[in-house]
Amino acid sequence: MSDPTRPKGPKIIAVANQKGGVGKTTTAINVAAALVELGKTVLIVDIDPQGNASTGLGIDPDARARTTYDLILGDAPLSDILVKTKSERLYIAPSTTDLSSADIEMVANERRSFLLHDALRQPAIDAYAFDFVLIDCPPALSLLTVNAMVAAHSVLVPLQSEFFALEGLSQLMLTIRELRQTANPTLRIEGVVLTMADRRNNLSQQVENDARAYLGDLVFQTVIPRNVRVSEAPSYAMPVLDYDPNSRGAEAYRALALEMLEPKVPVGA
Repeated sequence: MSDPTRPKGPKIIAVANQKGGVGKTTTAINVAAALVELGKTVLIVDIDPQGNASTGLGIDPDARARTTYDLILGDAPLSDILVKTKSERLYIAPSTTDLSSADIEMVANERRSFLLHDALRQPAIDAYAFDFVLIDCPPALSLLTVNAMVAAHSVLVPLQSEFFALEGLSQLMLTIRELRQTANPTLRIEGVVLTMADRRNNLSQQVENDARAYLGDLVFQTVIPRNVRVSEAPSYAMPVLDYDPNSRGAEAYRALALEMLEPKVPVGA
């Protein structure tokens, strides 16, 4: 869902949901891998203190001398932080638990909501010719997540196919609306992707029906199934597209990436 209002350069997408366990990091990693398969050059910016995206792409903790903590607080340029993954065109700005104190340290900065925005617009980023930057957010509407949304052109929302899935979504939508009014007027919702779905399950089907009735065209047609290969892949430090390229999960993420590349009019929050 391309955004004609965004400036030239990489399209920056925040992958966000304040609820944990919805497949947010899994979606960030596998959408990135699928975009790489399509010939795109992609950067994942891991701003979750748990560092699951970094671990899931095989970045050893010892290789994280400089992290997104240093990037956001201005102690290191992006070029010092980027780590190349095993994939030819996939890079990551890794994180560690150091990032858990960043919110407190950012509060005193008058540009506290714009620190990541500024860091991702350093001239040095142009040398990498990234097509996409995916920001893997922590599972909270914290100052880190606000930084991601201020830095981003759009927000991709993974939504687990479970009973309370839609309950927390209203707060996320409200935050996006507020940021459009105060800090990032061109911010759009890239789309909502249903994850961990089992269409043989009546509840899963009902959640999908409710989401489409409530959110309409915001919901991607592609649904990510509950798939054991998707769950296993991070323990082997690779995307499911590499771990089991022919699995249902891998095929779903390929379909999602293709859908994201379709030239559609962006939908507001």
